[in-house]
Amino acid sequence: MSTLLFSLLAAFFYGITCVYLSSSLLRRVPANKTLVSSLTFAGLAAHGVHLFALLLSEQGLVLSLFNAASLITFSIIAVVLLCLIRISVHILLLPLLSLGVLTVLSAQFLPQGSVQYVNEAPGILAHIVFSILAYGMITIAVFQSLILLIQDQQLRKRPVSTLIKHFPPLQSMESLLFSFLWAGWLLLSLSLISGWLFLDNLFAQHLVHKTLLSCIAWSVFAVLLWGRHQLGWRGHKAIRWTIAGFFLLMLAYFGSKLVREFILAI
Repeated sequence: MSTLLFSLLAAFFYGITCVYLSSSLLRRVPANKTLVSSLTFAGLAAHGVHLFALLLSEQGLVLSLFNAASLITFSIIAVVLLCLIRISVHILLLPLLSLGVLTVLSAQFLPQGSVQYVNEAPGILAHIVFSILAYGMITIAVFQSLILLIQDQQLRKRPVSTLIKHFPPLQSMESLLFSFLWAGWLLLSLSLISGWLFLDNLFAQHLVHKTLLSCIAWSVFAVLLWGRHQLGWRGHKAIRWTIAGFFLLMLAYFGSKLVREFILAI
């Protein structure tokens, strides 16, 4: 199966959706929800076929750095597309679809480094799936927190910017942020638990940094969710904690893959 055609189709549909959303923002007019959803779904379908061809091989799953990034982006866009059924979060798609263009083209055209194949028992595959879903959900939370920050700044302006009409109510956006955080934290918990159960040694030399950083990130999100529930944390404090946890988690996963596939392979 040719992956080139589907990578270009995914990038095309994601790209024209970004152009349309950007044009709507600049013209201060609401985006057409049906059009945005249709274009995004078309890009997601092509992205899925592209991933299927890239990831599956006779040796096992090809979870290289760029393939993993593309897979995480795919899961993020799919979740946000589902959210569009209940709440108008088109603005959230703009940075995510831009990221989709970048990752799908990177997976297609950039060298893969020292590729490691995954052909493991179901328990370890479950650990990998939970990890990918957790990273994806927390990435959505980060983008959501940044949009929430922009929305808060726009509301403080006098007169209030007309850009604000593109956003759902602030309370709805904040509730959505913590829904993403709860889902991401629970998935991260399942990832760590399945790792303890099915991996021989989570603190082996090639896993120790990833494990420690993931545990610290899990603790950061746990404190944030506790602070939200017990102390009513919100606004800038919640955004700072979200970004800190995300940075640790991305460093744990992509940092370790970058070192193994490119630096140690030299």
